[in-house]
Amino acid sequence: MSTQAHWENVYQTKAVDDVSWYRPHLEVSLRLIADAAPDAASAVIDVGGGEATLVDDLVVRGYSDVTVLDISPAAIDVAKGRLGPSAAAVHWITGDITAVELEAARYDVWHDRAVFHFLTSADDRAAYVRQVARAVRPGGHVIVATFGPEGPEKCSGLDVVRYDAERLHGEFGPKFRLLDSVAELHETPWGATQQFMYCFCRVE
Repeated sequence: MSTQAHWENVYQTKAVDDVSWYRPHLEVSLRLIADAAPDAASAVIDVGGGEATLVDDLVVRGYSDVTVLDISPAAIDVAKGRLGPSAAAVHWITGDITAVELEAARYDVWHDRAVFHFLTSADDRAAYVRQVARAVRPGGHVIVATFGPEGPEKCSGLDVVRYDAERLHGEFGPKFRLLDSVAELHETPWGATQQFMYCFCRVE
């Protein structure tokens, strides 16, 4: 099964709040985005945004240039339907982040909660980092969250790579200046606890 087919199956067969990564609001992400981009005119991309509510909360906070990218058309359709008329103000991209073409120096903030840890191939991780380096403006910010060292070894039936802050930042290299790292204990909808690690960087 292809990566896209896998995620289409997940989003077509599970409810929004029946996946392990669901949270009603992504509080850590919202705080870091506010730190990175206090100006609501800043361009923000949520990579792997899927059905997540981050886009809703950004729109409510007045962010006017928000892009959601996901490999699953089904997930994007759910998010559009939930937003209703407000969806017209959001830019929607369907594609694989390692291969999709993004506009150069387009974004002030790159946000990814739980895509990067699915990239188990070094080549895919390198392709991802090239995308970030190309698409984020100099001086822009990058927020990437993965499972931490004590997090699960698999998610949604797929292997993942777990990271501490040093290892995660090391994947990106010296072009990205580490400003902060945050460990979060995420509670799944069924009460299990998963460790996430966030790295918050500025593009030099």
